Amino acid sequence: MGKVYLVGAGPGEAELVTFKALRLIQEADCIVYDFLVPKGLLKHARKGAELIYVGKKAAAHTVPQEEINELLLRKAREGKVVVRLKGGDPFLFGRGGEEALFLSENGVDFEIVPGVSSAIAVPAYAGVPLTHRNYASTVAFVTGREDAKRKTSRIDWQALSRIDTLVFLMGVGNLPEIRRRLIEGGKEPSTKACVIEWGTLPEQRVVEGALSEIDKRAEEAGIGPPAVLVVGETVGLRGRLAWFEKKALFGKRIVVTRPQGQDEEMTRLLEREGARVLHLPTIMIEPIEPNEDLERALREISSFFGIVLTSVNAAGLFLEALLRSDVDIRELFGL
Repeated sequence: MGKVYLVGAGPGEAELVTFKALRLIQEADCIVYDFLVPKGLLKHARKGAELIYVGKKAAAHTVPQEEINELLLRKAREGKVVVRLKGGDPFLFGRGGEEALFLSENGVDFEIVPGVSSAIAVPAYAGVPLTHRNYASTVAFVTGREDAKRKTSRIDWQALSRIDTLVFLMGVGNLPEIRRRLIEGGKEPSTKACVIEWGTLPEQRVVEGALSEIDKRAEEAGIGPPAVLVVGETVGLRGRLAWFEKKALFGKRIVVTRPQGQDEEMTRLLEREGARVLHLPTIMIEPIEPNEDLERALREISSFFGIVLTSVNAAGLFLEALLRSDVDIRELFGL
């Protein structure tokens, strides 16, 4: 019997993943991942690892939850180390509890690896603190989409009206209902609110307004999932605390044409400034095979007084050819 790790992949920005999550991704035999998992994390999977996409986005589940449960069970019974990679945190509206119960009931060993939840990270990237000594001492996280099979809501809207800051996940499709219920429950219509789309990513957009009009503003802006709704007076601090959108390249789409394997450093620098990097290699570096001129030059290397290497690619190919040859690398001494 193998083992299943229910791993939080964070809110979207790949660098917000935990060290433990990254290590497990690198070691896993099989990775079962959702729509919102940063694709940059999957490149860390070891060679030969099985990658299985199970979708799961608003109103469009590629694989039903029951089938996902059975998939995890089947892979564990094959003796594999399975990483169930889920956006955000697996135990905060991530159905991680359901999957863990299913594994427990079927005798499968499992671990929970918490992730950075979008409920906290997305408002932070929008410059909205959830608590503040002068504005908010209480915060609540609320699902914006309850189980459709339930006839009555579990949410106490009157109780929520007394909470300083409210964070709704998966609620962009139900904004009019959320707005109506909150106001009927006692929340002031003038309470500040904002909707944050694609938070932590270069595509991030933020719409602000009073609670009474936030759904209309979001609709006018064309806001769609994934999005987080924040309701509370701390939203008013965004004007002074917004930092992500101020990055030099925020929201810019930049094409990097360097050869594959040589674009990592440039990609990191661009992404650090808020850019969305598109990889489009326009050249491929390959050695000339056979290269009789280079082989002859290596045999006569001691007769040269210098070597001119015009690029990092030339240096790499030269060193590889030298190591494959019978020439002693010490022949380079003095050149």
